[in-house]
Amino acid sequence: MKKRLTVGAALALLLVLLLAPFAWVRVFNQPSNERDWSPDQKVLSRALIQGDRITVENVRNFSYRTDTDYVPNYETRRYDLAKLDSLWFVVERFGDAPAIAHTFLSFGFGDEYVAISVEIRKERGETYSPVRGLLRQYELMYVVADERDVLGLRTNFRRDPVYLYPVKTTREQMRRVFVEMLTRANRLAAQPEFYNTLTNNCTSNIVSHVNTIAPRAIPFSYKTLMPAYSDQLAYDLGLIQNDLPFVTVRAAHRIDGLAQQSPVGPNFSARVRKQAVR
Repeated sequence: MKKRLTVGAALALLLVLLLAPFAWVRVFNQPSNERDWSPDQKVLSRALIQGDRITVENVRNFSYRTDTDYVPNYETRRYDLAKLDSLWFVVERFGDAPAIAHTFLSFGFGDEYVAISVEIRKERGETYSPVRGLLRQYELMYVVADERDVLGLRTNFRRDPVYLYPVKTTREQMRRVFVEMLTRANRLAAQPEFYNTLTNNCTSNIVSHVNTIAPRAIPFSYKTLMPAYSDQLAYDLGLIQNDLPFVTVRAAHRIDGLAQQSPVGPNFSARVRKQAVR
């Protein structure tokens, strides 16, 4: 006589079948820096940190004709931490999507700006999927780039809504964040990690770095899980201007329209800050 599965055994079997793909991915899929990468993410940046003197290899500075047609260019640049005088929080929203956004930081050395953007490292032909991002399908990378590249790409070529907020902090604290982010970029170049849509993404990494300078630890919030609301959380915590209603602050720091008034050029960073600075 054939035995029938009990309800409990059937549910247990169903659970095993549902979890098996996740277990396979966890055990057999390991992060790597050796893949057929998308051309714009093929090269990793590395930093040599010697006191106040920092040398960054492979600072990305592409020239774009469209968001997918560009002239690649990587540069070695040197930075003096004594000249670091501003820190900026960037939020790129994706059209009218209510929750999805990309966030990154930009550092000002007088009139020179360098941005650090935490991104998925796509293989050639890959596109982003939040679900695939939960299944260890993308590596994580820190893109170190000229602001005309990483910011101009989003304002003038992707033409997304972009907000640029000066962060309220001290020079010592912004130095610490800059060094920490470059140190993590070095570590990822040596020991790759998987991106995770919820736990290891652009905003969660920024939160980790900013926690070193925030007056109090940034609390767990849906506003970090949904990065389109991350500027509102920064407002609530006093990390950006908060002496006016948030809707007013957000409108005052939107820069894509200003950026699109002329092509990306040598004065791009100064031009977009005419509106971003009070």
